[in-house]
Amino acid sequence: MRIKIELGTNVFPRYYSLLGTSIIKEAIKKSSKEYFENLYYYEDKNNKASKNFTFSFFVKNYEIEKNNFMVKDRVTMYISTPDLELGLNIYNGIVNTKIFKYKEYEMSRIKVSLVNELDIDSEEVIFKTLSPICIKDNTGKFLNIDSDNYVGELNYITDIVLKNYRGYGLKKELKFENINLRKIVVKEPMREFKQITNREYQFVNSYRGKFILRGDSEDLNDIYRLGIGFKRGQGFGNIETVSGR
Repeated sequence: MRIKIELGTNVFPRYYSLLGTSIIKEAIKKSSKEYFENLYYYEDKNNKASKNFTFSFFVKNYEIEKNNFMVKDRVTMYISTPDLELGLNIYNGIVNTKIFKYKEYEMSRIKVSLVNELDIDSEEVIFKTLSPICIKDNTGKFLNIDSDNYVGELNYITDIVLKNYRGYGLKKELKFENINLRKIVVKEPMREFKQITNREYQFVNSYRGKFILRGDSEDLNDIYRLGIGFKRGQGFGNIETVSGR
């Protein structure tokens, strides 16, 4: 299920991961408080299990001033999930919200629609990123794409994400081929990171562009909808299929 939300605003933050998460959480809470509590809390503690969604933003016609986009047109948010119940809760909550607020930012809902999805029946797919992909190792270091363990860690996190969603992991090892991915470093404000390191921002090595993924077609279908890599719930790893290189 893919949801497209068109938002009206004059000012939008350059570091928008927490804003996106806030929109999704508030939508779910508005739709069903019980579902929200089950998703985000476990035995009165924060539930840190990976969530079955990813998202991305596209800002149309803007200028940059310090830490903000000065928007001349609109902002579009894309949310993807294979979980129909989760998707409907997000959709219904957004439809019933006219104004979204996050800190000093305010956005009005212009339009909400569902985007057609492709059913993957192939064991090889060309994808492009809608939001950057990041992969890290067991020490927490974000990896460069030419690192020896990049594909291994990609398989590791994908296996966990699939297991969390459907009860079992990868049916077949993923093969990864870079087409034209380029490195970007995302500057991300994180409260927990600041508490640990006394630094306000985390710098995330990540990649945008096209790549080929080979594996079991069922795995590829679910990856297409769940997103790929780490930090999907913070606006990383949203992908779309493309034809040709």
